[in-house]
Amino acid sequence: MIRQIFLDTETTGLETRDGHRIIEIGCVEMVDRKLTNNNYHQYIKPDRESDEEALAVHGITTEFLADKPRFNEIAVDFLEYVKGAELIIHNAPFDIGFLNYELSLLSSGVAGGIQDLATICEISDSLVQARQLHPGQRNSLDALCKRYMISNDHRQLHGALLDSEILADVYLAMTGGQTALLLGGEGSSDAEVSAKSFSRLDSKRQPFAVIKADANELDSHQKYLQKIQDESGKTLWDSY
Repeated sequence: MIRQIFLDTETTGLETRDGHRIIEIGCVEMVDRKLTNNNYHQYIKPDRESDEEALAVHGITTEFLADKPRFNEIAVDFLEYVKGAELIIHNAPFDIGFLNYELSLLSSGVAGGIQDLATICEISDSLVQARQLHPGQRNSLDALCKRYMISNDHRQLHGALLDSEILADVYLAMTGGQTALLLGGEGSSDAEVSAKSFSRLDSKRQPFAVIKADANELDSHQKYLQKIQDESGKTLWDSY
């Protein structure tokens, strides 16, 4: 079972060295490339104001956060949720830097001494992956949505959970395999091919049945391959 979590945060500003804090965490879980709806979402009281530039991006006010829990109150539940998963984050150093900063501020023992998420999770940066796939092009989340024809018209402001949901769709489109060989005719763009071939799997669908050959079938197959090789003298698989 491959458990992946798409994660995003919103913060009061850009730099932890200036004392900026996390105000929202959003996570979307996917198991074996199927969204599970077992998501995590939490607003956090930062005990400080957001910079004007940050507020313009996320629109989350100090008044709205006044009755929300502080990070130390949600840390244990958050760590339990992400433990052992692959975290997929767009521009991972930013979010991981803030999360590790929050962990470093906790009193000893609050989170079992964990101060680096990389010790309990695998960290993958979807921005790095996008740059490898599309070198020299814009690879922001908005740009990728446009490239893969994924609608994000409902995204007026940034939000951690919403951005995580969008990232999950983008990731599935980016890692969909060689769709051009199946659907892309001459003149079809990568985005057009991806848009035609990409769709979410129903989280309630039954897993595909896997029927394995039994011992007799494997033996018969091997004998048939040997017969072909004896009659032809050399086969393609004989060189591997």
